[in-house]
Amino acid sequence: MEASSPESSAPALEEVGIALSKLWWLWLVFGVFWVVVALVILQFDQASVTTVGVLIGIMFILSGLQQLLLGSLTGGWLQLVLLLFGLLLIVAGIIAFISPENTFAAIADILGFLFLIVGTFWIIQAFGERDINPLWWFGLISGMAMIVLAFWTGGQFFIDKAYVLLVFAGVWALFQGVNDFFRAFQLRELGRLTR
Repeated sequence: MEASSPESSAPALEEVGIALSKLWWLWLVFGVFWVVVALVILQFDQASVTTVGVLIGIMFILSGLQQLLLGSLTGGWLQLVLLLFGLLLIVAGIIAFISPENTFAAIADILGFLFLIVGTFWIIQAFGERDINPLWWFGLISGMAMIVLAFWTGGQFFIDKAYVLLVFAGVWALFQGVNDFFRAFQLRELGRLTR
């Protein structure tokens, strides 16, 4: 049994990219949405705990649905990672809606761990897209920034973590939006090249 090489997975990913090129505008819509969410979240000074818990739930569910959509259109190990991460985000979103106050407190307590998970996922995704995405390095830099933030946040007090949590939600949405803008125009260009 032969091990699959990175070169053999690149054509499969490129075929998925070509199929997705017709839907390039969808990533543009996602990008605009995430940037608007980031702007709204970053406007809060002293938002209520419930409001922040609900916003986090909405972000988790929408991000989970986006990952499931992308995972359903890919193949191989990347599909498994995207589908698993999407399901975990949706479950986290549902839990956030059930108890937004407890969600806020719990997320503030485990904020460093969340940064670590998100940063690791973004790095894995960046390397997974390296062969077909010339801007894969943006995902890599975003992931490394999240991991640095994870270690920095681990030593904060709860009050500080509450404000960091707001900033995290805004930065996460902003990075997600910028990544989606990059993907939209890359898919559009791929569609033009294959015509």
